[in-house]
Amino acid sequence: MEILIKAGQLLLALSILVTLHELGHYWAARLFKIRVEKFYLFFDFLFPLPSVMKFSIFKKKIKDTEWGIGWFPMGGYVQIAGMMDESMDKETLAQAPKPDEFRSKPAWQRLIVMLGGVLVNFFLGIFIYCMIMWIWGEKYLPNSSLKHGLYADTLAQSIGLRNGDMILKADNDTLVNYLDIVPTIGINQAKTLWVKRGDSTFTLPIPAGFHGKLTASQGEGFIDFRREFIILDINGGAATAAAKAGMKKGDHVIAINGQSAQYYDEVRNFLNTHKNQSAQFTVRRKDGSQAVLKVDIPENGKLGVALDIMDQFELKTRNYGFFGAIPAGTSKAFATLGNYVKGLNLLIKGLFGKSEVKASDSVGGFISIGNLFPSVWNWELFWNMTAVLSLILAVMNLLPIPALDGGHVIFNLWEIITRRKPSDKILEYAQYVGMILLLALMVYVNANDIYKFVIVKWLH
Repeated sequence: MEILIKAGQLLLALSILVTLHELGHYWAARLFKIRVEKFYLFFDFLFPLPSVMKFSIFKKKIKDTEWGIGWFPMGGYVQIAGMMDESMDKETLAQAPKPDEFRSKPAWQRLIVMLGGVLVNFFLGIFIYCMIMWIWGEKYLPNSSLKHGLYADTLAQSIGLRNGDMILKADNDTLVNYLDIVPTIGINQAKTLWVKRGDSTFTLPIPAGFHGKLTASQGEGFIDFRREFIILDINGGAATAAAKAGMKKGDHVIAINGQSAQYYDEVRNFLNTHKNQSAQFTVRRKDGSQAVLKVDIPENGKLGVALDIMDQFELKTRNYGFFGAIPAGTSKAFATLGNYVKGLNLLIKGLFGKSEVKASDSVGGFISIGNLFPSVWNWELFWNMTAVLSLILAVMNLLPIPALDGGHVIFNLWEIITRRKPSDKILEYAQYVGMILLLALMVYVNANDIYKFVIVKWLH
């Protein structure tokens, strides 16, 4: 069910973004009286082979445009008359240009048509963030509210962090929001951490090679906010290990076999290393009394409890009125866009050995994107992810790769600057090269996903 919920959110988000992206091209084309022959959500052929398996789930001709839904659920397209695109319609281009065709229009108009989809994705991302700020506000977990500090996992311990530490700054960036810690360190390639341990504050240098490991782990195995092991509810009825042992709502585990163990990470680590064994759990009850309970740890290492987590912290919300949400949402959109561009820059540098970031650790296909969505349907989180994806699509489509909007933009800019129009043959060959590159990239990122999320997990 969890997989279906994530897949459903991914499909809905991409359908919205692709439809509006293609509408951007459609509206711009119609603005300049350019005929649009087809408008499709998903492809009605086996992409990138326009003549293979051609059929539609739905189609309807309205005036000059055929509106439809294709069978191949990846992307979508508008077929603009007189333009070399995904359909590879060479027969039409072999005929004399007509007044209502793309190739008959001035270069500056064609440039606007090609930028239409990117502009829609860019402004859509800003609009969604503004609406989120207005409706739900901006939620954040103040770093200062982590009264038990951080849990330092293996990657954090490798650079000198310890359980209970608090990371105050990364280089000169003060970390107000706990959720900003990992992105700030990774994207900004921070060299120094300012750490508070007990009553002392000191700087901790980040060694070479760490950022590559952080990127490869996608933040897992680094840090988490430390919380006490307080039981919110007993799941699964009387059959669970917790219920059999006599644990109750509100119990706080404070020791195991006489050794202090009051935090979630301590209890979890003990359970994972003592499966199919018995142990004495000391719990503090709601009334302040203590009880020692014999717990038979099952093979899966789970007690069968839900933990009281957020009551231990001060989750804050910045609320905005309608007009206040506009600058707040715009600022959030530009910050998201800036972080993505920085990450893309690190990836490109990594290809040439100029950064620690590796392509195999940074890029992902549909599985990676789907995993970014929550496992339960939450409209606030859904729209947050949709806004992020909209901005990512805007940047990706601007890359100067033939077959992407950015490739067409480059050809139009070349024509505007040199006053020389590339031949139809050049455009045709460029489209072929671009589609091959996109297909290769698609195969690579999704094969990388299968390796990381299916094969590696299966081997472990």
